[in-house]
Amino acid sequence: MGDAQRLSPEEQIRFAREAFDGGQDFTIAVEEEFALLDPESLELTNRFEELKGAGAGSELDEHLVGELIASEIEIKTGRSATFGETAERMGTRRAQLAELADRFDVALACTGTHPWSRWQDQRIIDTPHYRRNNEILQYVVWRNNSFGIHAHIGIRGADRAVAVCNAFRNVLPELLALSASSPFVEDCVTGLHSARTEIFTKLFPRAGIPDVYDGWAGFERYVRFLYETRSIDEHTQMWWSVRPHLAFPTVEVRICDAQPDLGEAQSLAALMHALGARFARALDEGEPLPQLPNRLLEENLWRAIRYGLTNGLIDFERGEVVPARARIEALIEWVLPVAEEIGAAPYLAVPEANASERQYARLEQLGSHRDVFAELVRRPRELVGA
Repeated sequence: MGDAQRLSPEEQIRFAREAFDGGQDFTIAVEEEFALLDPESLELTNRFEELKGAGAGSELDEHLVGELIASEIEIKTGRSATFGETAERMGTRRAQLAELADRFDVALACTGTHPWSRWQDQRIIDTPHYRRNNEILQYVVWRNNSFGIHAHIGIRGADRAVAVCNAFRNVLPELLALSASSPFVEDCVTGLHSARTEIFTKLFPRAGIPDVYDGWAGFERYVRFLYETRSIDEHTQMWWSVRPHLAFPTVEVRICDAQPDLGEAQSLAALMHALGARFARALDEGEPLPQLPNRLLEENLWRAIRYGLTNGLIDFERGEVVPARARIEALIEWVLPVAEEIGAAPYLAVPEANASERQYARLEQLGSHRDVFAELVRRPRELVGA
C-alpha cells in the first residue's frame, strides 16, 4: 500500500495499461512486513516513526515504509532483473533493518500474526492513505494486525498480466500452505496454520481469491464500476490475494504469511517469481491453463488455512485429495525450466516443516505459545542468521 492517489481514476487506468504494455518481463521485487517488539515484554510497540526518521538519508530510507500500524514496518528489495539479485537484497534489507532496530532497542518478529498483543493497543500511522482506510473500514482495519510477504512480478502486456493473475488464482492455496506461519493470535492457540489469512480474507472487502477476468477490458470494466459506484477511491482498496497493480506494471502476489527464516522467505519468493514467468510462457505457447471457479479454490484455501502442509489439497484434475507437499513439488517441477532462466531454481525447495508446523511441534514440547514465539523473536544479528 502507498500514499493517497494523486491521479484521477481515469489517469490511473490509462497509465496502468500503458505501463503494462511497455513493461519488462519477469522483473521481481519483494516486500516483507515485520512486527516491532519491546525486547523485554515482546509486546508490539508503536515505534515505526522513530525508525523511519532515523533511516532518513540512508541506503535503507527509500526501501523502508509504513504498513498500517505503528508497530509494523515493511522493507522492500526494489526491482531486479534476476532472482539471485533479489535474494541477495532480501538478506541485505534484513541486515539493514536489524542494524536500525538495534540502535533503538527494538526486537523484530516475522510471523503472520502476533500471538497475544491486543489490536486495541495499536495505533494507525498518520498518512493520508491509512487515515482514509481507517475512515472507510473502521473495525475491519483495526483488527488487521498481520504480517505478510508480497512479490511483484513484471509481466509485459496488459491482457497478459490479467491472464497471469487468472492463472495464479489456482495456486494461491499451495502458496499459502507452504508459507503458513500464524497459528497463534489473540492469546489463543487457534488450531489453524494461517490465522492471518482467515482474519484478512474474511474481514476485508474485495479480498481473497478474485474472479477470472476476460483480459484487461474485463478487469477495467470492473475497476471502473468500483470507482463509479464510489465503492473505492483508490486502486489499492482491491485487497485481493493476487492483483494487477495499477501503480506498477506488475502482478502482485499477496497470499503468503511472513517468514521467520530468511532462507524460506527467499525460497517462497523464488517460487512466486517462477510461477509468474511460467504462467506467462504457457500463455505465449498456447499451453492450456485451467480457470477454476472460486467455490472449488476456496475449498483448497480453507485446507491451507486449517492444515498448512500437514494435510491434503484437492487435485481437481484427478478429483482426489493429494498431500499438500506433493502438490508443491509438482509445481516446482513444472516451473523448473523457466526458474533456471531467471535465477530462481537454486532457491526452490519444500521445507521438512514450515513455520506453522515447527511452532506446533515446539508447543508440544514447551507447553506455552508465548514461549514458542519468544524463540522466534529476532534480535538484530539473528534476523539474518548470523
